[in-house]
Amino acid sequence: MTYYLVKAKLQDDLLAELRARLDSGEVRQMRPFGTALQYSLDHARLDPQGWAVWEEEDYCRPPLAQERAAVLDTYFSDLSVEPVQKGDGWERIESLPLLWDKKNGGENAL
Repeated sequence: MTYYLVKAKLQDDLLAELRARLDSGEVRQMRPFGTALQYSLDHARLDPQGWAVWEEEDYCRPPLAQERAAVLDTYFSDLSVEPVQKGDGWERIESLPLLWDKKNGGENAL
């Protein structure tokens, strides 16, 4: 399996819809990638330029093809991926604020 550090521009006007899909469990139930995508988006961070960043496990070529078709392309644009070792992506972004804290006025939506 391959891991990626993902960086993408969030469609701010669709943030509440994405959070609702995550909270309902709809994303988690998607097969075969739902559990990993749910975890990644729940723990996504916000970089200083306002981009969402997270580590994602993936098996597709091109990377994240199924995830993009089902979820990511609806809520994000300008998505880029960088191969990383498992956990290294999370380590690199751990000091950044959680996406959901920042986008919800300081209230953690998780």
